[in-house]
Amino acid sequence: MKPMTVQEFFKTYPDDDACLDFLKRKHYGDTLDCPKCGKHGHFHRVKRHPAYACAWCGHTIFPMTKTIFARSHVPLQKWFYAIYLFTTTRHGVPAKELQRQLGVAYQTAWSMAHKIREYIADTDGENPLDGDVEADETYIGGKRSGGKRGRGAPNKSIAFGMLDRDGDLMTKVVPNVRKHTLQPIIQANVVPGSTVHTDELRSYSGLHRMGYTHKRVNHGAGQYAKGNSHVNSIEGFWARLKLSVRGTHIHVSKKHLWKYLKEFEFRYNYRDKPEKMFPDLLSHL
Repeated sequence: MKPMTVQEFFKTYPDDDACLDFLKRKHYGDTLDCPKCGKHGHFHRVKRHPAYACAWCGHTIFPMTKTIFARSHVPLQKWFYAIYLFTTTRHGVPAKELQRQLGVAYQTAWSMAHKIREYIADTDGENPLDGDVEADETYIGGKRSGGKRGRGAPNKSIAFGMLDRDGDLMTKVVPNVRKHTLQPIIQANVVPGSTVHTDELRSYSGLHRMGYTHKRVNHGAGQYAKGNSHVNSIEGFWARLKLSVRGTHIHVSKKHLWKYLKEFEFRYNYRDKPEKMFPDLLSHL
């Protein structure tokens, strides 16, 4: 299967009513027992409000309640299309692009983008990792002219990631790369008995005492693979992430970095089933 095309999107969701009908069927079905009068039947569309009313007593239900669309004045179809854009791009969607495509104010587009990223983070979840798991950290942020690069560089945010070679990826923003910060994250999310692959950072020392097989490569000595031990997969993810940030978003603040990480993590986790990204996001609304 291939991801939904733009033409298919607008055929499926031609207007706000079609999007609202989708939410109504998802949350309530085609017919339901009225919460007020208890009678079973169809609820008819209320013309002046995004709501449906009971044919017997007039009790109204609001399908957008408890969704990211609640209390939003942006047309529902534009919200659906924004979510669609997030699932059909490899490098993310900047607020300026949403502003241009949706015809909304920049601040509105910015707010929509962050709500969608937060929703993606909630939808993706965090499944336990097992088997061969690569763990690595990276520094994200602007370079200062003449400043130090890599570990210890100033004004950078730190991202920590764990990649299951046969499964999902998990990322987190961390305050530092010390042992007491990184190892509890590994212990909480990697199944004991798994093999954890890292570089030579001393913060990873002692993982074998926590029930893991620990294999490491020494990047400082020019070693990037030792048998099947390497962190090349997660470093490849970091490289694509940074390229996308520089080319698409230009700058990502420390405050909001976790949302961008979750967005790209979600995209990675659907790498073998991109056609399911959009319907899966809609199914969790």
